Amino acid sequence: MAKASLLKQLYQWHWISSAICLVGMLVFSVTGITLNHASQIEAQPTVERQTQVTPSSINQQLQQLAQQQPAPSSLPKTVEQWLINQHGIRLHSESQIEWSDDEVYLSLPKAGGDAWARFSLLDSQFEYENTNRGLISLLNDLHKGRHTGVVWQWFIDIFALACVIFSLTGLFILQQHARRRPMVWPLLSAGLVIPLVLVLFFVHV
Repeated sequence: MAKASLLKQLYQWHWISSAICLVGMLVFSVTGITLNHASQIEAQPTVERQTQVTPSSINQQLQQLAQQQPAPSSLPKTVEQWLINQHGIRLHSESQIEWSDDEVYLSLPKAGGDAWARFSLLDSQFEYENTNRGLISLLNDLHKGRHTGVVWQWFIDIFALACVIFSLTGLFILQQHARRRPMVWPLLSAGLVIPLVLVLFFVHV
């Protein structure tokens, strides 16, 4: 009875974790292939450029802040709101601000592309460039957790934990059936030995 109860619990955890992981595992498997062949998959980036005269009140604010030492780590709320209203630009945790006497440069990294903005303080000009490298590039960055934000990084951690549960419950289920299926342990060992041999003899480390 104890063994039957344990096996029932293992099956339950196994199917629950597999249901949670299924779509994610498919996506991560496909993007594993696209990442492995990234140099062979030609991206077709689209670039959007915008220019505008910076309002005098915004430009004066930035000129005053550019003289401060140390340089501010963030923009004033009025400037951030102007960026949102005029250009749909929202600063995030990975945005970087570089100050100098004649300009304020914003680095705006994002998944599947890149973006930057620049306030020229001398002639009150604003420039914005937004590059999108396509769906495959976006999926690859999601796979790596690159420029995806904290929420997606938490999702990857939770997904990885579900995959661990799926794998371990699968291992224990295999162990329960190993007596009736003699190929269980040879196949399981092959899954360990083959990658190990490839790393030892064919990977430059």
